[in-house]
Amino acid sequence: MSPHPRDPRQVVEVLSEALPYIQRFSGKTVVVKYGGNAMTEETLVDSFARDMVLMKEVGINPVVVHGGGPQIGDLLAKLKIESRFVNGMRVTDAETMDVVEMVLGGLVNKSIVNLINQCGGKAIGLTGKDSGLIRARQLKVSHQSPEMTAPEIIDIGHVGEVEQVSTELIEMLTARDFIPVIAPIGVDDRGRSYNINADLVAGKVAEALHAEKLMLLTNVAGLMNAEGEVLTGLSTAQVDGLIADGTIHGGMLPKIRCALEAVKHGVVSSHIIDGRVPHATLLEIFTNAGVGTLISDDATPSVA
Repeated sequence: MSPHPRDPRQVVEVLSEALPYIQRFSGKTVVVKYGGNAMTEETLVDSFARDMVLMKEVGINPVVVHGGGPQIGDLLAKLKIESRFVNGMRVTDAETMDVVEMVLGGLVNKSIVNLINQCGGKAIGLTGKDSGLIRARQLKVSHQSPEMTAPEIIDIGHVGEVEQVSTELIEMLTARDFIPVIAPIGVDDRGRSYNINADLVAGKVAEALHAEKLMLLTNVAGLMNAEGEVLTGLSTAQVDGLIADGTIHGGMLPKIRCALEAVKHGVVSSHIIDGRVPHATLLEIFTNAGVGTLISDDATPSVA
């Protein structure tokens, strides 16, 4: 079924309204963490790829960092390899790490690259191993139960955290009009591979690139207050307060902390946006309303 024809005057009006945003962000870098529904629903997948191409066409430099947890879980199940989790993180032995690399660095990464290229972009897939892009170290996880006098350090294998991001390769590619698509796999100084949370990688990449925006796609509308209203236009101090008083808790806490750290380390603004909304990234960049929670150092609090 073909889409409903639009009034040409409406199209021109929309383009005219977008002009100030295009002028403001042309030449700037936007790091987008891609995952969740946006990665699995066909219509959202297509809109995301088109969004990245459009951004590049109007002079913005998108850098994509993607996850792939469900896809990893599916292949592990097919291979009859048990998935175990500690504090929400997948225990990753050498056998599991091989699967992680195959899925993230191969299947998922190249699928995203192909989609963007099919929409007329020039995407190129990377992992943190390419040109020493992501230097990692093993993530130490501690656990303490009430009966323990001291926390226990748990070894969850090849799960890492970002030690350093090298920007040379990304900057070279974006200068040549490529869209980098990065799988969150890092490597340590001994050549060992690590699976790293994609939100954390996106945040550290945004910091290293001094990005204009960090955009984390989620499966929720954004950060909500007790009344279920989406909070936006938050300063870093206000976010610290919301963490302290328990408004931000549970699964949203690590994502918000990631967004907060990025702003505190030089990213102009972080956005927790609803990846279930078609063209969510464009709505957040080119409209005042947006589709999620914005955090910056000089924000004015509001309810969306």
